[in-house]
Amino acid sequence: MEQQRHRMVEKDLKGRDITDPGVITVMGRLPREEFMPESYKSQAYADGPLPIGMGQTISQPYIVALMTQELRLNNFCEVLEIGTGSGYQTAVLAKLSRRVYTVERFSELSASAQAVLGRLGIDNVEFYIGDGSAGWFFDSAQGRPEKRTFDRIIITAAVPEIPQILIDQLGAGGLIVAPVGGTGVQELVVGTKKQGKLTEQVVCDVRFVRLIGKYAFEQ
Repeated sequence: MEQQRHRMVEKDLKGRDITDPGVITVMGRLPREEFMPESYKSQAYADGPLPIGMGQTISQPYIVALMTQELRLNNFCEVLEIGTGSGYQTAVLAKLSRRVYTVERFSELSASAQAVLGRLGIDNVEFYIGDGSAGWFFDSAQGRPEKRTFDRIIITAAVPEIPQILIDQLGAGGLIVAPVGGTGVQELVVGTKKQGKLTEQVVCDVRFVRLIGKYAFEQ
């Protein structure tokens, strides 16, 4: 696995346009196979998405690296992740920021991710099970956590547009990275919040499963 991980870093990350030394270091050390279903562990470092159950996937390593690089993280950042999934992206974020708040609608996936991060000793992550399209907003009826803002937001499933409720949770000068579009191909968008408004830039085309929720896709 170490040889495969080294190949991934050299060919799929550094061999393309991943230059952030923190991203390269973290992904070169993090055991991606720990986040994979047993039947797919041997393919952990293949340059493609793989199923993790519940109709969800773990993104290909390059896309994880690219989205993380576009966030421009530092040790002071508090990050909101929409879509915990396998927890691999969560772990990468946690290694490069102060704290990660991650939301997942499938309790089974959240539990599995929590178990893996626990085994790896990654403890600067808060988990929440619920509608990720609404972010981390307080909702006393559903027991949703406190209302707050974040330095960075990453959406790991496709949205028809970046929900305003998530833009509202992005702090001034913050960055949000999301795949935006319909079923099939989306555009990876990086948004910067300035004076309360989001300025968007398209990075490349991507393919993600859809984000299901009140402020995303209905089904």
